[in-house]
Amino acid sequence: MSNRVSLKGSERAPLAGAQAIGATNPQQIVEVSLFLKRRSALPSTGNLPGNRTTHLSHAEFAAQHGADPADLELIRQFAQENNLQVLERGDEIERRAVTLAGTAAAMEKAFSVELLDYEHPEGTYRGRVGAIQVPEQYADAIQGVFGLDDRPVAKPHYRYHTDRGAFGVRATGASYSPTQVAEAYGFPSGSAAGQTIGIIELGGGFRPADLKTYFHNLGLQNPNIKSVSVDHGKNRPTTPSSADGEVMLDIEVAAAVAQGANVVVYFTPNTDMGFQDAMSQAIHDQINKPSVISISWGGPESTWTQASMESMDQIAAEAAALGVTITVASGDSGSSDGVNDGQNHVDFPASSPHVLACGGTSLKATGSTIQSESVWNDGAQGGASGGGYSTVFDRPAWQAAVVTQAFRGVPDVAGDADPETGYNVRVDGKNLVVGGTSAVAPLWAGLIALLNAKLNTRLGYINPQLYAINQSAGFHDITVGNNGAFPARPGWDACTGLGSPDATGLLDALQSSAAKSQPQPTETKQTA
Repeated sequence: MSNRVSLKGSERAPLAGAQAIGATNPQQIVEVSLFLKRRSALPSTGNLPGNRTTHLSHAEFAAQHGADPADLELIRQFAQENNLQVLERGDEIERRAVTLAGTAAAMEKAFSVELLDYEHPEGTYRGRVGAIQVPEQYADAIQGVFGLDDRPVAKPHYRYHTDRGAFGVRATGASYSPTQVAEAYGFPSGSAAGQTIGIIELGGGFRPADLKTYFHNLGLQNPNIKSVSVDHGKNRPTTPSSADGEVMLDIEVAAAVAQGANVVVYFTPNTDMGFQDAMSQAIHDQINKPSVISISWGGPESTWTQASMESMDQIAAEAAALGVTITVASGDSGSSDGVNDGQNHVDFPASSPHVLACGGTSLKATGSTIQSESVWNDGAQGGASGGGYSTVFDRPAWQAAVVTQAFRGVPDVAGDADPETGYNVRVDGKNLVVGGTSAVAPLWAGLIALLNAKLNTRLGYINPQLYAINQSAGFHDITVGNNGAFPARPGWDACTGLGSPDATGLLDALQSSAAKSQPQPTETKQTA
């Protein structure tokens, strides 16, 4: 029998408060995603200048940076040896993801793990303890294996407005339609036709009748909404207290501010396998072709495996290479990110250097005039903008001028997130007011779709460009408030980033940047 090696960063421990209740049924069918290593490294994005770069086509990406066909063949052999089935999708080379299916007993043998069923206050899950191991002749081909453990990995970052007067916190506030928020921030007029916004959802669902009513009441055209199933995830609406609030908020904000854009919702299970499979499928979706992807789910870095974070960051880097922007909510629990250990934490995947992390503000505005804007912080019960410094990812080069710590600073940008100045939405037949940084990710996704349409390009990996422009030209600097440990201050800060969008100035700055960085004809890449 060949020697076995542990896959780096795959170690798992039980969820706090979980109790093992017995072995997983050995005949239970389990699916996993096995991610292969790239045949060659992607170009470094950490040192990109503050202008657009030429993006790869999907064919170019697959040929240069996809999986090695020989490695795919190795995994087919590994599957056959371990009584596992390869569920071929046809995109294994480009996505580097291979779906394997088999009994729990076969998975235990193949990956040297013991699968146990756990009981937890928030539900049962199938779990494992320790590292995943594979025979050493296959280890060099494998980046990671995900799905053996199906615990929930993320939470939606939205909060309903509630009357909290009993807590001594202001009990009333303003609320806005998404289009009113867009007006306050100077979003460009016109259509985002030709753009597609992808939205990742790890639960919940939407009702087309609700969307039709909502957009009719706003006087807007009903958007083209499509759902895509990933890893058997489905559009399953139930009640406003479920993740339906997240799904409807995301769709209604993105589609309202980016009229004319198509919206594709990728539904997937709330597992490490489901989350990264949805990201990967959306980024490499050559049918729907999203130009921007909005993610409003996440969890503290401390709750993820190293392997999951590295793999998802690599997938986000693929989006950068392909010209797809990813906007991610930074979390709703301030500088602790909801971890009660007295330490500061940031949310992942917002902390990935390859996404645009979106923090939250409290906005008071009338029409296009902003009366005041401060950091969203309604206290421990009410929520606050997530932000701080990663303990996993180094500070990217484009943050070097504004972030003094050696690690990735979160967030990059901000927008209205306070439920007290929240968004009027419709969820499961009810008109409600919702806030949270979950609203900011689709808000920025809609803005980027509009900017793409105006500039007739894909902004793609926009972070280097945003940090390179004059902040006063493209942002409303937030200098009042804090998210717990981190105060707002002039310039970038760890609660609102560069600030909320001054979209008119941002468009001008990007147009100016584009004019200065027009590539020479010899530098133009052929499209597939």
